[in-house]
Amino acid sequence: MKQTAYVNGRFVPMESAMVHIEDRGFQFADGIYEVVACFNGRFLDMQPHLERLERSCSAIGITLPCTLDRLAELVQETWSKNPFSDAMIYIQVTRGVAPRSHLAPDNLVPTLIITSADLPKPSEAKLNSGARAITLTDFRWKHCEIKSIALLASVMGKQEANRRHADEAFWLDSEGHVLEGCSTNIFATINGVLVTHPLDHQVLGGITRNMLIRIAHEAGTKVEERAWRLDEVGLTETMMTSTTNAVLPVCIMDDKPVGSGLPGPMATRLRSLMLQAMDALRSA
Repeated sequence: MKQTAYVNGRFVPMESAMVHIEDRGFQFADGIYEVVACFNGRFLDMQPHLERLERSCSAIGITLPCTLDRLAELVQETWSKNPFSDAMIYIQVTRGVAPRSHLAPDNLVPTLIITSADLPKPSEAKLNSGARAITLTDFRWKHCEIKSIALLASVMGKQEANRRHADEAFWLDSEGHVLEGCSTNIFATINGVLVTHPLDHQVLGGITRNMLIRIAHEAGTKVEERAWRLDEVGLTETMMTSTTNAVLPVCIMDDKPVGSGLPGPMATRLRSLMLQAMDALRSA
């Protein structure tokens, strides 16, 4: 499929999609992004994604260049021009173009980019074995609740995970509490309870995270949002969530098995329920 991108008011061929060299996203990572899953033209939690985009932009002082309703229309149109069966819609907003200076001029016109691509998914082999992960001491900035395009720390974390033959790196605070991954949220099963770190400046409020919590509640599973550690008594499973992974068991952590070292019943059940919800959206 020949792809088309939306760039600042125009749909253009992907190979011609460009922004100015002095765009502040390129110069300073001065921008925000979102990724929305789309199944057969049906968008998964589009409104929460767009509302989070607006919150993140507001947090750094960027005014969206259009209303959320118009943005939803542009997302739909972008998918229509790139109608992957299961798609990943990427939205990026930067502060705009200006001569390179830390202090941005007033009244810049924000840059808006939207693309649609095939949604990557974990392989059957990965689902059967579970993911491998490592832990790293958190060295990121202190506003992880903002979905910033400044992802150098996460890139470094992913590179270190890859060097150690792992799929993800999870950040630990100074007391050893597990926060989140480089591009995922993380949950644990502890004494039969689904546990995840509460939302604060150290953790991004993942839309898939919220979906998992909702599905777990609906299934009668107790959920606790609290600080937790990997060495807690009663911890039998860990799992990560993201737009591309849905729910994926994490069975090896720092080269040691988590629980039995195989996908556990909580992760398996919740993944099945989440996929059912996605299938219902796909066939609606």
